[in-house]
Amino acid sequence: MKKRYTEEQIIKAIKQHEAGAKVDDICREMGISTGTFYNWRRKYAGLEVNEAKRLRELEAENNKLKKMLADKMLEVEAMKDVLY
Repeated sequence: MKKRYTEEQIIKAIKQHEAGAKVDDICREMGISTGTFYNWRRKYAGLEVNEAKRLRELEAENNKLKKMLADKMLEVEAMKDVLY
């Protein structure tokens, strides 16, 4: 079963670790693997909750823009095929 944690929960877990809690204890409490914890730490370490939310918004916007670019590139290729 896959759980979804909020940025607040993730940052709280990272701050617990920074305060001296053991990674294994945090992982056991949250039901996650140590790999997941270290991925979270790499992504969220040093961030506050509002910064993490902004990061998520920017990632979503970036993905939307990448999709728009890919769609436009396909249109350009289709136009080239029609013209040549």
